[in-house]
Amino acid sequence: MNKPLFLIIMLLLCFSCKTPEARKPISVKTGSFIDESVARNKKLNAKEQALIQEIMDANKNNAYIASENGFWYFYNTKTTEDTATTPNYGDIVNYSYNLKDLKGNLIYPEDAFKDLDYAMDKQELFTGLREGLKLMRPGETVTFLFPSQIAYGYYGDENKIGTNVPLIAEVTVNSITKTQDN
Repeated sequence: MNKPLFLIIMLLLCFSCKTPEARKPISVKTGSFIDESVARNKKLNAKEQALIQEIMDANKNNAYIASENGFWYFYNTKTTEDTATTPNYGDIVNYSYNLKDLKGNLIYPEDAFKDLDYAMDKQELFTGLREGLKLMRPGETVTFLFPSQIAYGYYGDENKIGTNVPLIAEVTVNSITKTQDN
């Protein structure tokens, strides 16, 4: 009698043990938020591109140049001197600028941003202006058309510039001071 009981217990022990199984997730995330965000940003970008194109079409006398960084610009005043160079990493750029919305409404006048010094790529500055300054020489004035994603983007400047506002910036570079590193 002992033998059949022992055999039953052994069979139960052998078949009741199994390897642990991974638990199934409670909820499955589909990435729909990211997909919606991408679609929303593409739509916003297309709308801003159309507005900027309207401005360029209305001002055919300005020779707009498309930059590699996603903005457009034209020279109000261009330096023809061969000796004038564009700034490099660490150079100190003294500049002034004003900001308008795409309808031409002044957001910040030039006296709000007059005679500013910027250490090229060593200080914070919104992307469009930082990349725009790299194209300029002393004495030049350039008007830039910045889509919102390379201007102040989603957050704005938390003062006068709201969410997703494309900008027009008229920038004048007064001087470029080369640093010892260059």
